[in-house]
Amino acid sequence: MININRPRRSVLYMPGVNTRALEKAKTLPADSLILDLEDAVAPDSKSIARENIRTALESGFGHREAVVRINGLNTPWGLDDLKAFANTKADAIVLPKVESAKKIQEVAKLLSELNAPKDLTIWAMIETPKAIFKLEEIAGAHPRLEALVLGTSDLVKDLHARHTLDRTETLTALSLSVLAARAYGLCVLDGVHLILDDEAGLKQSCVQGRDMGFDGKTLIHPSQIALANELFGPSAQEIEEAQQKIAAYESAISTGAGIAVLNGKLIEELHIQDAKRLLALAAAIQSFGTNN
Repeated sequence: MININRPRRSVLYMPGVNTRALEKAKTLPADSLILDLEDAVAPDSKSIARENIRTALESGFGHREAVVRINGLNTPWGLDDLKAFANTKADAIVLPKVESAKKIQEVAKLLSELNAPKDLTIWAMIETPKAIFKLEEIAGAHPRLEALVLGTSDLVKDLHARHTLDRTETLTALSLSVLAARAYGLCVLDGVHLILDDEAGLKQSCVQGRDMGFDGKTLIHPSQIALANELFGPSAQEIEEAQQKIAAYESAISTGAGIAVLNGKLIEELHIQDAKRLLALAAAIQSFGTNN
């Protein structure tokens, strides 16, 4: 089942070849884990990583969403990856370098042929210039598609651009990806921050992504989780303000008014919809038993 309202503040890449990391992941406060068979795994280690992830999935990751990034179907490993995880405890399959609806539809067809459960969804990596030009086609490709995941490192490489603090080089791609996701009811996840010892840079990137509309941040190290959770989750002040907006609006409606005024600001139905979304997110986070 598609669930774009699930908290995905922090989405950590975990190399499938590293059994110690996979075990540690079961204790981390990340909302979601991308168990990686692609970029983080050398060709000679693909089959070992596949078995490592299958074993880890059997014991589960608690409240953490566990998704598997397979190799592309145009590689020697992609089809075997898909067959290996079509009927496991994986929550989703992540497809690398998606550049058309056809790729998603092909994987969806294979999953059906493999009798994969209907709630096994597909996440599409958006990481090439061609993908950006095909965003609307990709976003509407298939009902199994649940999320767009920005691969900004590959995108910057393909653009022959340079990584900058304000991410000028990818702003167009980031914004178009959010637009496509919202138009088709998908989750959308921001790209990684590559510098590990850079809390200020990570914070700037998270705030920027959050303010643009991203649901969360993909991460490359556990040390980045806490900040992503904090910045992509609703603050205590935001929760209180959402509750006040709803109360003020309901009071106004009860008197026959169509709008309310709170602290000098007009409150309309659109603000209430957003307030309810924020409170639902806060409740879902609370159900995890952690805000960290």
